[in-house]
Amino acid sequence: MLSLDFSRPLYYTIHMADTKRTQATALKYNPDMDEAPIITAMGLGLVAEKIIERATEHDVPVVEDQDMSNILMQLSIGDAIPPKLYEAVAQILVFISQKDNSY
Repeated sequence: MLSLDFSRPLYYTIHMADTKRTQATALKYNPDMDEAPIITAMGLGLVAEKIIERATEHDVPVVEDQDMSNILMQLSIGDAIPPKLYEAVAQILVFISQKDNSY
């Protein structure tokens, strides 16, 4: 049975890499304080690469998802993800949890 550990805030980064420009959005989720994941950083090009680099340095999971990244880039830093994205983000949380449990 899969269980998600929400005893500490969860941070993760969703990004898209293509031949034009890398983009990245960083999210955090603390179920004790947040109703939904919150966008904490976002950027294109070099800024996106720095977000991904910092996430990697701090063992924050990085997920490549072009569609999700495109949608999240339409929001702003500090925004909670909208309800229409809950299912998609939940799938990412399950993926991250499974990845964490495999180590």
